[in-house]
Amino acid sequence: MTQTIRLNDGHSIPALGFGLWQVPADQTARVTREGLTIGYRLVDGAAIYGNEEGQGEGIRTSGIPREQIFVTTKCWNSNQGHDAALRAFDASLKRLGLDRVDLYLIHWPCPDRNLFVETWRALIRLRDEGRATSIGVSNFQVPHLERLIAETGVTPALNQIELNPRLQQSALRAAHARLGIVTQSWTPLGEGRSFGDPVVQGIARRVGKSPAQVILRWHLQLGCSVIPRSTRAAGLAENLDLFGFALTEAEMSAMATLDAGERCGPDPDLFS
Repeated sequence: MTQTIRLNDGHSIPALGFGLWQVPADQTARVTREGLTIGYRLVDGAAIYGNEEGQGEGIRTSGIPREQIFVTTKCWNSNQGHDAALRAFDASLKRLGLDRVDLYLIHWPCPDRNLFVETWRALIRLRDEGRATSIGVSNFQVPHLERLIAETGVTPALNQIELNPRLQQSALRAAHARLGIVTQSWTPLGEGRSFGDPVVQGIARRVGKSPAQVILRWHLQLGCSVIPRSTRAAGLAENLDLFGFALTEAEMSAMATLDAGERCGPDPDLFS
């Protein structure tokens, strides 16, 4: 699996990866190693997940050359601020056992703290030093993105947002397209809430795939990078098997009707 998406800084990110949110720390090395061994090349982690050590161990023991693996981690809310973010990054690298990451993200904007711009300045420094190859954000809304760009002149390479059939974020995705920011989808399956929908079921029957595979393929055809999670080898393999079929234009239009503006996670304007 080699499909990639070009970032605005000239680097590329795999279109499909796997996430480590809620993966138990004692399983993370195994899950990471299994994912990389079967063909994934993007591993998405975060400091708050409490499993960066396992993420790093899985990378080192996978047998896959480091330069072929795209590693993401994130700066947590309590570590926002310029100097605090730099310290948090150093701690993440130590836990990962790496000398750089491919993508470092601000995990949430936390607008009530009003620290995301100076945190972003720290990420710019890390990028300029070559310790974070690319930098971006997660859960940022359009005003947050526009403020970052206006005050620093640096546009995030990527915004990782909650996106699934019941929360399609069309306005935010359109803003990303206008600003040259890649959209990456977290909780891409929406906790399975759309698996039984007649639209998803009908597509699944036509292509001979599971509802989960249909939804993940939908993300790819929207142009998003997507990071589903599974702790099972069979689940990792199923989520990787998305490239031998496609949704038709009519099916993509039908999927668009499932949007309900329904979040699984917190509201980024309120969460801190």
